[in-house]
Amino acid sequence: MESDLTIDQVAKRTGLSAHTLRYYERIGLIAPVGRAPGGQRRYAAADMAWIEFLLRLRTTQMPIGKMQAFARLRAAGDTTVQDRRHLLEDHLAEVLAQMEAMRLSVCSLQAKIEHYRALEQGLAGASRAEEGHADEQRKPLPARAGKAAGD
Repeated sequence: MESDLTIDQVAKRTGLSAHTLRYYERIGLIAPVGRAPGGQRRYAAADMAWIEFLLRLRTTQMPIGKMQAFARLRAAGDTTVQDRRHLLEDHLAEVLAQMEAMRLSVCSLQAKIEHYRALEQGLAGASRAEEGHADEQRKPLPARAGKAAGD
């Protein structure tokens, strides 16, 4: 990967807007980014790796406050490795609990969908039976042989 990417290049690669990238830097999620002689931001490969990790945290619905806490611990260096691990373990436990809740909800939705399919099939079968019965009623009765019309 190229080093020294512009903010527009990073925005295109990450799907974040330039505004969001500047905001992340302002609130401490991203460490101050290197600058070109003209003052434009230049993102290094390490910056990109960190942004990609932040996106993973965001995908798991980690609140920005927790992301900021993690970023502060990261910036503090190796003495915070255990704290960072604990923060990630706690968040992982929350994510797994949410996934289990979602799994149970998916099972419930699937069961309800099957219930409605069965109802639809029952209604369709009853409707077809009623249509068949109505067709029989519309058919002319066969003439009775040997009987007078007034019988």
